[in-house]
Amino acid sequence: MVKGLYTAYTGLRNEQKRMDVIANNIANANTTGYKKMGVTSQSFTEQLALRVDDDADPYLAKGIGDVSLGVKIGETYTDYSQGGFRETGGAYDVALAGSGFFTISTTDKSGVEHIRYTRDGSFTVTTDGYLVTKDGDYVLGTDNQRIQIPGADTARVSMDSLGNIFANEVWVGQFQIVDFENYDALSLYGENMFEALPEAGMVAGTALTRQGYLETSNVNVINEMVSMIAITRAYETNQKMMQTIDSTLDKAVNEIGKV
Repeated sequence: MVKGLYTAYTGLRNEQKRMDVIANNIANANTTGYKKMGVTSQSFTEQLALRVDDDADPYLAKGIGDVSLGVKIGETYTDYSQGGFRETGGAYDVALAGSGFFTISTTDKSGVEHIRYTRDGSFTVTTDGYLVTKDGDYVLGTDNQRIQIPGADTARVSMDSLGNIFANEVWVGQFQIVDFENYDALSLYGENMFEALPEAGMVAGTALTRQGYLETSNVNVINEMVSMIAITRAYETNQKMMQTIDSTLDKAVNEIGKV
């Protein structure tokens, strides 16, 4: 194996992963409550290189120093920082200001109910008056109960900053807003929601609700585009390295090898 080719290859893979993450961020720049993702890089553990088949000492492998075998992807992480607010005036549009998540009940194809969490407060109501997400999943209130708003089509619905919901000034429920001690134990589920592992450590959320607003994504498109340009240049550098090594090998085999 030619070490230079392998090192350049690891660089290509790393930059490709970084590009995929940035492309996903840009694609979700207008997604309500989306939290941008990032990726870290780290070098492979250094290895001691040995000189073998040395004519001076044919039976002794001599150390020639530590070498790195290139770069590898460290981890993909989520940035949970607060996004901005966009005023909509919608009675069922709710933004969270601070730390916390809405609690959502989803049902899989087998009919099994799962509890998941989101920052996307773009809600609506069913014909029965149940508060649901845009995908039809139920929004849960305290004690994991579904929130039902009597006469939702005609009632004057209001919400205070603590997540209490009123229909014609009558209390009908309260959002169950939760937070977690260990965000590393949250995993992306899809549909702009998260799943929590037991080690996440659920606690009461401190976020305040703002009716008539939606939280925008925390993606800065300009920063993402700048990073994309830097990644493209790094990718091209690794490509040129591979082309240079390939050209050297071609000369070694087809020109020097003929002598």
